[in-house]
Amino acid sequence: MAGVHGMIDPAIFKQLQANIDDDSQLREEVRNILQKRERQGRMTQSILSRAHSVPAAELKEALSPARSSIHEQIQTIQELSAVVSKYPYYKYNHMWTRHTQETIRALIFGVWLGVYYPDQGTLLTIKDVGSFMNVPVEVKDRDVFHITTEEYLLALTDLIEELARLAVNSVTLGDYQKPLQISKFVKDLHAGFQILNLKNDILRRKSDGIKYSVCGAPWTMKWE
Repeated sequence: MAGVHGMIDPAIFKQLQANIDDDSQLREEVRNILQKRERQGRMTQSILSRAHSVPAAELKEALSPARSSIHEQIQTIQELSAVVSKYPYYKYNHMWTRHTQETIRALIFGVWLGVYYPDQGTLLTIKDVGSFMNVPVEVKDRDVFHITTEEYLLALTDLIEELARLAVNSVTLGDYQKPLQISKFVKDLHAGFQILNLKNDILRRKSDGIKYSVCGAPWTMKWE
């Protein structure tokens, strides 16, 4: 409050500056964490991309480093969670939502490829993802870091695009069964997306694109 004679207390602006400094410090700390996650993400993607060029018989060994690489990303997300959960979630979540989505995508693609389980084709639910990453899912009653439904669904649309590419490349490698497996998996996901009434514009556009992976991809028409 201003003084009785209309004088403004300089302490008001000192406190405002302190708030600005705290905000800048937090943003810088978050950026540093996310830069680390981005480097880790590139490494994970380089390992998982071997699925597009390595024959099925050699794939398990080729993908063996992916598990520890994905785990490094998850650890970094946990580090991020510990830092940002002290602050208003929706004030800052735009800084990391893409990174969370990319980490989820790496995890669910790795699981689908059999990095974690003996068989390929397993889909992690959003609760499974939360358990793997040891972070909450869709929290609405308090300000903590969490995985949102939108981040999970966007990661699924990215997975579908990756699998569409994998189907084509599998045929090139002489694997004619994987396109059929992918076709069924993608169609099941597409059916699930059709049930959803999506409000997020980006997610709605990306989910609309799934039909091209289902109906318009050359591997679908050729191998079914």
